[in-house]
Amino acid sequence: MPTAEQNLIPGSIADKLIAAHDGDVALLYIWLCRHDGFDADEAARELCRTGTEVKNAYEKLCRLSLAQSPALRKLPPADELPEYTAEDIVSRSKEDSGFQAVITQAQRKLGRALSTADLKTLFGIYDHLALPADVIFMLIGYCIDVFAEKYGPGRLPSMRSIEKEAYFWANREIITIEQADEYIRIQAEKRSRAGELKAAMGIGARVLTPTERKYMLSWFEMGFDNEAILIAYDRTVTNTGALKWGYMNKIMLSWHEKNIHTAAEVAERDSRTPASAVKAENQHRSKVSGDELDRLRSIYEKVKNG
Repeated sequence: MPTAEQNLIPGSIADKLIAAHDGDVALLYIWLCRHDGFDADEAARELCRTGTEVKNAYEKLCRLSLAQSPALRKLPPADELPEYTAEDIVSRSKEDSGFQAVITQAQRKLGRALSTADLKTLFGIYDHLALPADVIFMLIGYCIDVFAEKYGPGRLPSMRSIEKEAYFWANREIITIEQADEYIRIQAEKRSRAGELKAAMGIGARVLTPTERKYMLSWFEMGFDNEAILIAYDRTVTNTGALKWGYMNKIMLSWHEKNIHTAAEVAERDSRTPASAVKAENQHRSKVSGDELDRLRSIYEKVKNG
């Protein structure tokens, strides 16, 4: 929270305020610099703004990490966005060079003229979510790449799907080029790993269902490497005769609870053969032999290479 003693706004903060392209946000930030805390009623009265305008500006400041609110909620769903009129869009597209650039880049990347509904959605991303123009450029490019990977070259995302991803970025406070670049890099790594696992598990080119994708991403988040995941896959198929995601997830959760996340750790601390993956905890566990890690890695290679 800025203090009253600050007479100058640092360049990094000024950049965020400019990127927010909202005069109420900048005005409220200056007001906060001269007050010890946030009082919506007092701010509205002194700034000649409505309570709603002040609260919206404060939420933007919180998303920009320029103010703090322990009670700040996530962004509302799309059907609660402000109702922009065609006049709002026309006016801002003429007066705001940043929004002009966003429109130009969006139309170029999507290869088509944007409809009025598209422009309203794009303006909501720019104005209400307060994503900077250069971050929106990266957002649109990312959505296009992911959509093409999932559904094939030439398939383009709708503005609605871009808006959905924009909400995710805003809630994750991905508001700089550096943050966007890091997020895109991490997601590309996850998609690459998922592709390798899909091929090894015989899923092929089929798109993962939302539930399957949720399972796989959760294993990545837990810290499992692909070798360990494929060992769990081998145990699942050996014991059940098919790929059963819920069954496989129980193996992964059991390992996660024991802090087992790599093939080496499986060999050292869970040396059961694949067919005994669901045997009771009461079973006597044999001592890990020196060849156990090699055996598990051979399972990984066998599954990976089909």
